[in-house]
Amino acid sequence: MKKNKIKKQDIIKLIIVFTIIAILNEINFTNKPKTEPKKEKEAVATEELSLLEKTINNMSLEEKVGQLFIVRYSKEMTSKWTSLNPGGYLLFAKDFENHTKESIKNELTTLQEKQKYPLLIAVDEEGGYVTRVSRFKAFRDEKFASPKYYYETGGYELLEETEKEKAELLTSLGVNLNLAPVADVSTNENDFINNRTFGRNATETAELIRHMVQYANKYNIGSCLKHFPGYGNNEDTHTGISIDNRDYQSLKDNDFLPFQAGIEENAPCVLVSHNIITSIDSNYPASLSNKVIGELRNLNYNNVVITDDLAMDAVKNYVENNEAATLAINAGNDMIITSDFESMYQELLQSIKDKKITEERLNEAITRVINWKIRMGLLKEE
Repeated sequence: MKKNKIKKQDIIKLIIVFTIIAILNEINFTNKPKTEPKKEKEAVATEELSLLEKTINNMSLEEKVGQLFIVRYSKEMTSKWTSLNPGGYLLFAKDFENHTKESIKNELTTLQEKQKYPLLIAVDEEGGYVTRVSRFKAFRDEKFASPKYYYETGGYELLEETEKEKAELLTSLGVNLNLAPVADVSTNENDFINNRTFGRNATETAELIRHMVQYANKYNIGSCLKHFPGYGNNEDTHTGISIDNRDYQSLKDNDFLPFQAGIEENAPCVLVSHNIITSIDSNYPASLSNKVIGELRNLNYNNVVITDDLAMDAVKNYVENNEAATLAINAGNDMIITSDFESMYQELLQSIKDKKITEERLNEAITRVINWKIRMGLLKEE
């Protein structure tokens, strides 16, 4: 009698299924109110689980790798990158300059139509110091002021009204992810990050971030808490490394609080900084540290973790053999923001083939990414 051999392909499928089940046991499936009837919620969960499993089982290794990247947008390069199936694109101000609402919407719609898997289309439209869209008259008469300004001027009512308008503007253009709110705690006006924060203590900031995530979920725009584990008074990491020597208890009692509040409201994404947090990991920037990301997971967070741009100078001195992407995924990030897509894509693909990254880690990351796209309504049953 012949023995039935278990094929490698079947083993991989089993790994994927078990990974999906393990992750989804911890993930909220939707942003719907907590009062949703149990049977309806279970039906939605079952339907989404089926789509998730089906999608991942049908993906090639190359497609999975592509989905782990949010790429710095370049209109000239998108046709070349289509075959690499990036998970999304990040647009900056120059990508909106000289556009109208209609022209950028058409450009982004065409971009989506060319992709096999729906894209996350992201911007940093924090308001105030950081605006990519509303700074141009074609999109808004005046750029959005900072959330701090709206809160101080009109309390939660004006803050929600403005976030609603912001969400409606972005989604009308085809943008589905705003890399905000800034959950950093800073009360010192001299801090680099201060003018992007609410400028309040940890407890007050936490309550404000709780509301900001609620607004994003309510008005159907993706949000992203940043910059874990909290910027504090650190320097700008776009131009070099920043060393954070604060003690662990101070971080836990203060800087973690706004992130915890956002997580409790089902924030779908958390962005990790490039600061070196000596009390947690003195060897690697936070974005490349499994210890720092472990702290985030310990906050009962099981949605998508994303790096800040891995092409920043703050990362380069801590990476050997051009393996920043490999380090980032092995540290526990699920997605990578990059201005160097092609080389990092090839690096990651080779690292998986060379078993520097396990199939389990890859499938854990891709499960979170695809699940997020399903919950956003980007990926649907055909």
